[in-house]
Amino acid sequence: MIKIAHEAPLDIFDEVQRYTDYDYALVHLLEQNPRYRDTFERAIKKGREVILDNSIFELEEAFEAERFAQWVNRLKASWYIIPDALEDMSLTIGQCQDFRRDYPRLHGKSIGVVQGKTYEEIKRCYQFMDIEGVDMIAISFDYSYYTVSVPHPNKYVSWMLGRVKLLGDLMRDGVINTEKPHHLLGCGLPQEFAFYKHADYKWLYSLDTSNPIVHGIKGITYGSEGLWSKESQKLHELINMDLEDIDIDRVKNNIQKFRWYANGSHDVDSVL
Repeated sequence: MIKIAHEAPLDIFDEVQRYTDYDYALVHLLEQNPRYRDTFERAIKKGREVILDNSIFELEEAFEAERFAQWVNRLKASWYIIPDALEDMSLTIGQCQDFRRDYPRLHGKSIGVVQGKTYEEIKRCYQFMDIEGVDMIAISFDYSYYTVSVPHPNKYVSWMLGRVKLLGDLMRDGVINTEKPHHLLGCGLPQEFAFYKHADYKWLYSLDTSNPIVHGIKGITYGSEGLWSKESQKLHELINMDLEDIDIDRVKNNIQKFRWYANGSHDVDSVL
């Protein structure tokens, strides 16, 4: 089964952690928020698996490389995401080469993110990451290429089916290294993950998304078919939200539905 992490406001972090398989940290919040930092240091001490992200989705550019490397060694997370550049294959490859050259002995295992504007660029970036020897390869949920490969009036449907198609095309072309773990970055529509239950996708190791949390906070309950739109709110903007302003039951309902989409069960006993 694919491992699931949901970013959550600090007031419900411990409760959400009961229903997830690992934790997902944003480096800029480690630097800005002492409570956030303490929360993840505590998770590490508990033996939780943690991925440290370079915060590119939140900041729209990767966290500065030297400071990021310092946080990698300070937090001692299980995995860290090498700085990348949104949809820029050449810059992503260059940044990956520079980072691995400048910081060859960091704590944890490396994750390389595939970037590009076309299928050929995405494929070339994937092949570079594989040959470069990163420990895990990540693929994002919202490449603009998806709206070209699967045109649809609803861009969230394009994102959902676009990533499904991209993974299928990469498998068809013999590009996917099935011996290497892969991470799915983010989520447009939660029902996307029902596509990956087949054994052909056993190389998918993990995913991260705040989707069930953000929608629960916004008063939106997942239906049996999922969602057909997506709130634009980013979770890091809600990180200090008060517990009294959160419908925790709605959030937990969404988490359980999400687990059903991804792994075929509402039952969360396996992670408790």
